[in-house]
Amino acid sequence: MNAVVQRPGTDQLMSWLATVSDPEIPVLSIVDLGLVRKLDWEGDTCVVTITPTYSGCPAMQEIQTGIRDVLQAQGVQQLRIDTQLSPAWTTDWMTQRGREQLQGYGIAPPAERAINISGLTRRTHDVVVACPLCGSDHTRVISQFGSTACKALYRCQACGEPFDYFKAH
Repeated sequence: MNAVVQRPGTDQLMSWLATVSDPEIPVLSIVDLGLVRKLDWEGDTCVVTITPTYSGCPAMQEIQTGIRDVLQAQGVQQLRIDTQLSPAWTTDWMTQRGREQLQGYGIAPPAERAINISGLTRRTHDVVVACPLCGSDHTRVISQFGSTACKALYRCQACGEPFDYFKAH
């Protein structure tokens, strides 16, 4: 009698993918960051669709390797990873856990939501960015660009510490 091999469901696949860390912010998984857009099966091939945080993201190769390594270690041998650029990634796709992980890591999570209207992403302005270190909302922008293009550099006026703010986009 032939044994029927059951393929893992979406929840199981997502739990495995939740162990793949973002190379730039290792406390975030690719699931918490919202990069995994779709999981599907085409015959015996598992298809993982991911959206990069921006189209030229240099970490995508490492993320794809992480996906491949984790799923193959769990027995998923036939795998295809598709990259989907539209709709563009937005911080709105981050999980609450991901936002909390950022905060705990010392990076202020997005304090606003990106609004996508007719394919154009707009943000509200004059947001209050709380210090991830002491919680004070007495902060100011030092530079619109932090350690990466997706972050801005702030300084807390209460504790005096500089910190990154993960910009909404």
